Amino acid sequence: MVVPVKTGSGTACLRCGRLPDGERVGIAFTTQARLARVMGADQPWTYLSGPAMRDMLAPLGVTRIQVDPGLIAAS
Repeated sequence: MVVPVKTGSGTACLRCGRLPDGERVGIAFTTQARLARVMGADQPWTYLSGPAMRDMLAPLGVTRIQVDPGLIAAS
């Protein structure tokens, strides 16, 4: 999956979003083009497998990954 990240000070962390009900979700896209269409061409990203992404989000209490969202409310 193509996963948007926040970068700074030599580190990167996964970007999360929120569903309309407020639930935090991981964000992933099936292609770089889809990520760019929703989040902009300048959005940093990385490739991650589903299991790796789930492992990274679990300590944050995020259990759902939204794939190819059409709109992002970043958290």
